[in-house]
Order: sequence, then structure tokens, then C-alpha cells
Amino acid sequence: MTTRRKFLTTGALAGAASLAAPAVVRAQAPIKWRMQTYAGAALGAEVVKPAIEAFNQIAQGQMEIELYYADQLVPTAELFQAMQAGTIDCVQSDDDSMASPTEVTVFGGYFPLGLRYSLDVPALFNKYGLKQIWEEEYAAVGVKHISAGSWDPCHFSTKDPINSLADLQGKRVFTFPTAGRFLSQFGVVPVTLPWEDIEVAMQTGELDGIAWSGITEVYTVGWSNVTNYFLTNNISGAWIGHFFANMDRWNALPSHLQKLLEVCFEQSHYYRQHWYWAGEADLRINGGKLQLTTIPAEEWKTVEDAASVFWDEIAAESEVKAKVVAIIKQYNDVMRKAGPPYRY
Repeated sequence: MTTRRKFLTTGALAGAASLAAPAVVRAQAPIKWRMQTYAGAALGAEVVKPAIEAFNQIAQGQMEIELYYADQLVPTAELFQAMQAGTIDCVQSDDDSMASPTEVTVFGGYFPLGLRYSLDVPALFNKYGLKQIWEEEYAAVGVKHISAGSWDPCHFSTKDPINSLADLQGKRVFTFPTAGRFLSQFGVVPVTLPWEDIEVAMQTGELDGIAWSGITEVYTVGWSNVTNYFLTNNISGAWIGHFFANMDRWNALPSHLQKLLEVCFEQSHYYRQHWYWAGEADLRINGGKLQLTTIPAEEWKTVEDAASVFWDEIAAESEVKAKVVAIIKQYNDVMRKAGPPYRY
């Protein structure tokens, strides 16, 4: 029989052994995601890198995102397919550039004359119902739409001055698919090239201009070194871009990491709001490299009127597109009736 003395002795030895034994802690390997952005390294340093660095730090080893820039893993036009297949876990892009097979693709990037200011984007998505439409469209093809945000307006940056619509005739311009489709009626020749090749294409004469961004990006990525003029009329007041993820990878994440991704990406959207807003004004005045030109308002109205026709053409293509166009029209009608500072 076990005596009290033997029990105490045995217990003491066992306790001493357990105290003396080294503690072995098996740390769970972090969840690894690969993310590719539409942006090259110079631009990506502003529009996405800070958010990914913040996420990785706050995740404290539970998850790590490896960031890749434009075309590093796959060409930008193949981003959707790679994400859908799981080759890439997460993407930052507009719908248009990554050739999304959804009914909302034409509205990503720059939908001609649909937006006036950067705040129009979060207003439309969060208050006018676009967020739900995007989520449903992407869920149907196995992709999680995480969030939408605004980037800069779309202007022409060119070698030769643009002072009238006639000056656009025959100009070979790097731009987005939908914007190119719209601008072709004014004689613009849309050109698609890898993002990193644009500067060289301007130098060799393969391109006459760029309609891909506002003036902040033109300076940030070096295009101000190969262009001479900046047209103050814009095709759209803001670019609509998004964060997406492969649906299976998203669903496999713990809920707190899903929320952390959402928060970090929302902060990224906010950062771009003020970074672009300040840059667009400052660089027009203090940039020092580009001369500003303007097409007179009465002539530019031709473009605005053509945009309304273009919207109706898009709306006729499907029920979903018609729904989005109706929301954009409703929103712009409210903004116009509200007057300054919403619309002038």
C-alpha cells in the first residue's frame, strides 16, 4: 500500500523532474500569403507597401504577406486567373486591368466621367450599394471582394501639347481597356503594355502619351522625365481599385485575421485619399517639369456628352451593368442638386 511518506517522496520527485525538464513550445508556422499589386515598385511603395508592413507587424507571426509588384509573378492581365486558381492568394488591382470575368469589370479603373472626386468612390460603395453588388459578382467566381477605394484622377501626360480634341487624333496612348474603348472615338489609339515598359516606350516613340493616372503618379514613377505636358481635363475624377483574395484562402483564415486584413486595407484606402489629394494640387504648381494645358470647357462638353451615351451603351449590355449605371446616375444627380462643394 502507498504510505503517506512514499506518496510525498514520489510526488516531490515527479515535481522536481517536471520543473527540471526544459519547456518545449512548438510555435505554429505562420500562414503565408502571396499578394501581387498592379503597381510597379515606385508606386507600390505608396499605395500598398505600408499597409502590408503594418499587417505583418500587427499579425505578430500568425500570418505573413509577401508583396510582389506589377508583373513580378504573372502579367497584370492574368492576375484574376492566378488568384482564382490559388497561384496568388491576394490581389490589389482594378477589375479592368486584371481582366475580371464579371459584369462589373468595365466600372473598375476609370469609368468615363462617372466620378468627380476621390470621396465619390467610398460614398458609392458604402452608401449607394455598390459594395454588395461587387461582393456578389466576385463570390460567384470564387473570389472574395475585400474592399474598394479610390486612387487618383485620370489625365493625359504627353510629349506634345493637347489644347483641343483635334490634338488627340492619332495619339498612341497607354490607358485602361474601358477608358481606351471610350477615347477611341476621339482618335486616340489605345496601347496595352507591361507597366514597367511605359517609360522606355515613351522614349522610343512607341507611345505618344499616357492616360493612366494623375500628376502624382506621373512624378512618382518617373513618367514626368519622358513627357512634357499635362492636360488638366480629366477622364474621371478617381480610379476605382480593390483588394481581392482567393475565396478558399479567405475562408480558411481565422476571423481575427480576416478583420485585420480589412482594417489594414481600409487604412490604405484612407492614406491614398490624402496622398493623392495633396499631390495632385502641389505638383501642378511646384512640380517643375510639366507644362499644364487645358481643353476649353465648351469643347470638353463634347466629351462629357459622349460619356452619357457611353453609359447607356454599357447599361444595355446586362442587368447588372444597368443597375450599376443607374446608381451612378442617381448619385451624380444628387451631387449636382446639392451644389458646391459636391458639384460646381
